[in-house]
Amino acid sequence: MAAPQQVAQPQVQGEINTLLGKGSTFEGKLFFEGTVRIDGKLTGEIFSDDVLVVGEGADVKAKIEVGVLIVEGNVEGNVRASRAIELHAPARVRGNLETPSLFIDKGVIFEGNCKMENLAAAPAGEPKAPPPPRSGPAIVK
Repeated sequence: MAAPQQVAQPQVQGEINTLLGKGSTFEGKLFFEGTVRIDGKLTGEIFSDDVLVVGEGADVKAKIEVGVLIVEGNVEGNVRASRAIELHAPARVRGNLETPSLFIDKGVIFEGNCKMENLAAAPAGEPKAPPPPRSGPAIVK
């Protein structure tokens, strides 16, 4: 009898430390370390130097300050990501984005302003000029 062949397993990019699953609701301030995935509803504020994943079907209405934000669901609120923001279809994002690195997938709806700079190098407490006004949603197809 021949030995069974081993199938290569895909590498997991990062381990999810916390999950707010479908059907769950959270209201308030969320502080975390590691990677958090939200598949439910969250209203409030989110703070971390690490990774936040907003899954497809999730509904987040919050001020967000994280290291990396990955969105597949709905986000409403201003976002500041010190390393990167990734918007993957079918994401819908309404709010202003600040990040040094931005990826927007085909099929994403983004309505707001975007400011790209190296946030880690920006001196704290220094007043920032407002971004130029833009009108209408940006729809990438």
